[in-house]
Amino acid sequence: MQVPTLPPWTPLLVSSAPLWVQHVRAKVAAGFASPAEDHQVDRIDLMRQLVRHPQATFFVRVQGDSMQGAGILDGSVVLVDKAIKPLHGHIVVAVVDGDFTCKRLFSRGGRMRLKAENPTYPDIVPREGQLVEVWGVVVAHIHQHLS
Repeated sequence: MQVPTLPPWTPLLVSSAPLWVQHVRAKVAAGFASPAEDHQVDRIDLMRQLVRHPQATFFVRVQGDSMQGAGILDGSVVLVDKAIKPLHGHIVVAVVDGDFTCKRLFSRGGRMRLKAENPTYPDIVPREGQLVEVWGVVVAHIHQHLS
């Protein structure tokens, strides 16, 4: 099987160097936070929290709005782990006829379907002889709201 060429948004292998960010030990409410929580700040390694398999984990930037119902917007970055076995209901990056796509996996009774999280897009149901391969499982997504 020939591996497709990666598009301009080529995944980048996750660095093993720590990426330290501030961690506030509080849940964020849509109201007023408790003043007592103002000083409960730790440092955590964001990559250690998100990445279980460093050698099999990639960042990929998404183009399009077919997954907006899952919170994955045009320009979002998804963290994809190729070492996780894809299961029914997972959001995955798949290769369909040589093109990459991000969809929700439906797999029942040996049949597969890739479903968009936007009703304006049709499901991808592999036809006889069509090449569809799940490339990896999306474990997180990030959308930066500031430009």
